[in-house]
Amino acid sequence: MQFLLAFVVVGPLIGAVAALLPAPPGLKGRSPDQAVLRHGVTVTGVILLATLVLAAGFDHDHPSKMQATTDISWIPALDVRIHLGIDGISLPLLVLTALLTFLCALYSYFKLPEGPSPKAFVALVLLLESGTLATFAVLDLILFFLAFEMVLIPMYFLIARWGGAGRQAAAWKFILYTLLGSVVMLLGLLLIGLKSGTFDMVALATDNGRGLTSSVQITAVLAIGIGLAVKTPMWPLHSWLPDAHTAAPTVGSVLLAGVLLKMGTYGFVRILLPVAPDGMHTFAPYLAAFAVAGIVYGSLACLALARPGAKGDLKRLIAYSSVGHMGFVLLGIASMTPTGVNGALFANIAHGLITGLLFFLVGAVKDRYGTADLDTLAGATGAALYGRAPRLGGLLAFAAVASLGLPGLAGFWGEMLALFGAFDPAEGLSRPAFLTFMSIAAFGTLLTAAYLLIVVRRVCMGAQRDEPRPIADVQSYEFAAWTPLAALTVLAGLWPAVLLGLTDPAVQKLLAGGKS
Repeated sequence: MQFLLAFVVVGPLIGAVAALLPAPPGLKGRSPDQAVLRHGVTVTGVILLATLVLAAGFDHDHPSKMQATTDISWIPALDVRIHLGIDGISLPLLVLTALLTFLCALYSYFKLPEGPSPKAFVALVLLLESGTLATFAVLDLILFFLAFEMVLIPMYFLIARWGGAGRQAAAWKFILYTLLGSVVMLLGLLLIGLKSGTFDMVALATDNGRGLTSSVQITAVLAIGIGLAVKTPMWPLHSWLPDAHTAAPTVGSVLLAGVLLKMGTYGFVRILLPVAPDGMHTFAPYLAAFAVAGIVYGSLACLALARPGAKGDLKRLIAYSSVGHMGFVLLGIASMTPTGVNGALFANIAHGLITGLLFFLVGAVKDRYGTADLDTLAGATGAALYGRAPRLGGLLAFAAVASLGLPGLAGFWGEMLALFGAFDPAEGLSRPAFLTFMSIAAFGTLLTAAYLLIVVRRVCMGAQRDEPRPIADVQSYEFAAWTPLAALTVLAGLWPAVLLGLTDPAVQKLLAGGKS
């Protein structure tokens, strides 16, 4: 288990280097491009298999215990260690990352986005996977920061070199926002490490802030929280996200929404809640206020894009919906209760599955019609997917109702538990304020249902018209890439105890200061 976790983190990095090397003569296939794309599918498939073996070997009776740990001294002068480990909080995120990256590699094998060398594309995707997996597996603040930053460069190039219209500006906006947030976050991490005498996240969580004064905790939460909020993204630090999603290639959008956004909320749960509880207690009402503002703002922005005549881009609309969905995650975290934090972690996984599927589907629609403009897709000769491509239309409708939180699907449980957490927040937090936040967030669910149903009506319904170029329904490779996400959305919705059984003991321990 110890070796397996280290392999999961380092394996994609080795694969990225190998992707840049010439293919051995016997493995070239029809062309070097096909060989490197097959290499990407193979490496991500092996990493997915390794994470599934890791999950199978995980001690499910003790999910609050750090398992498969590696602890090696790296920089003795600063007590920085190569410390890896997983518990019930990080394991689902590890599996989600490996799954989505494999599905993206599989999809790209058949539908590679237009751009430079496939070698560079595969290497960047594998580098991105390694950084993301490391973020969820490391247990040292400095290593966390390095892994957190490691994903920025590959995502920048995926947007800037393989993206669509406006890709350069979107890529620059993405890198500048996230780098500026990260600089502030680094100062907060250094403050905690130097004041407490250790960068070890397990030791800091066990200490539960007792070695840090309230002023240090407040300063650290403000600094680290800004960096995490940019990546989440929290309103009003979200404005890089719609441009990045609109310009990114399909697999870039899937990985950005399904994986990278989770790094910010994971940092709130793994670092700020246990390490600086007093600071979090001070900022929790403000975090909740920004969260519900994001829920309403994201929904209103989507409604504005969905209305006829707005020339709204469907990828941009799904991006704004992520601002709203991540608002529920932040609201659950701000409640500082086991119910709310469990809801936040569940909503994280649900958002990765559902929004990943939505971006795959919207990318497929854009490939078929040459546009993601909603007015064009809804015009007299528009998509009418139910008539032209019924399987594609049915999957889009399924993903939309999952995203709006239909009971029985994964999107429901995270939002409901986040609202329950706000209904009865942690001791010392203003209950009237959180009841107000809960009511506003509940109103946001109605707005979410409104814009998603409008999108389904406009894109999927309508009379089927004859046109010179027939529209292909779901292809076999698309079916292979999308079916796991749809199946897991149903499974998590019908059997939430699978995920909550992992996260709840770990959350209880985290909030109790390392005591089970």
